[in-house]
Amino acid sequence: METLEVLRELVVLVHLTGFAILFGAWAVEVYNRRVQVTPLMNIGLVISAVAGLILAAPWGISDELNYAKIGVKLVILLVIGALLGIGMSRQRKSGKVAPALFWSIGILTLLNAAIAVIWR
Repeated sequence: METLEVLRELVVLVHLTGFAILFGAWAVEVYNRRVQVTPLMNIGLVISAVAGLILAAPWGISDELNYAKIGVKLVILLVIGALLGIGMSRQRKSGKVAPALFWSIGILTLLNAAIAVIWR
């Protein structure tokens, strides 16, 4: 395995870790029956976004990049970020997050992972 490929695979691991942090933090809130946005969700989003943008760069390896897939995933990521921002803001003001907003974060996060795995 080439050094560049190993480095790319490490970035994929970081990207997956960001997803796991975001989705795991959301799942913990579901499990505890709390409808709230946590700072850990934002951390997972940032890790996933930065690693994803790094992966979207041409690495000089034989894999072709699917720019349509990358674009769709980026739009979903931006929507998740907006929902997290709105949720944090409303949570600070009123102490509550709308259930629809909270559930949308989890569903879109899972959708983004599904697109990564299923769309070839």
